[in-house]
Amino acid sequence: MHTRDTPRAAAGPIDAPVALSPHEQQVLQGLAAGDALATVAATLKISTDMATSYLRLAKSKLYGMADAPAVIAVAYAFEAIPPPPPRDASGLDLSRAQRDLVPLVAQGMTDIQLAISVNRSENDVRAACRGLLKKLPARNRAHVVTRGWQYGLVTKGQVLAWLH
Repeated sequence: MHTRDTPRAAAGPIDAPVALSPHEQQVLQGLAAGDALATVAATLKISTDMATSYLRLAKSKLYGMADAPAVIAVAYAFEAIPPPPPRDASGLDLSRAQRDLVPLVAQGMTDIQLAISVNRSENDVRAACRGLLKKLPARNRAHVVTRGWQYGLVTKGQVLAWLH
């Protein structure tokens, strides 16, 4: 499910404030906006290797999350980056199955992990995730987390629950 590069204890106790450097924040904000790491690096006028280093440092501070969606979810939950402005979910046309996937995507689950969690085929999950990208609209899974946060489909309470 959500994977960690380092043990939670190495990152500090859960609920402790997380302080990222401005560069680490900028890299995460670019990823949260749906940009690829190379695009984020170009925008910041730094090398991709430097952006990767900032991302690695941010991951280690954010409880060792390994996947971009999980890193973004944890960063929002601990206000390590500013949360995106809320959006009105009343017109959001997502099926219950798609809504249920969003918090699992935020945990950084792979397609097979998602399929097992929701007891559906991997092909069904892939199709549902493509639908999420289209309906939210989002560029990638990290951006799905941002959109999910905006629509209240991913919450701080959910993130704290799966970190414990």
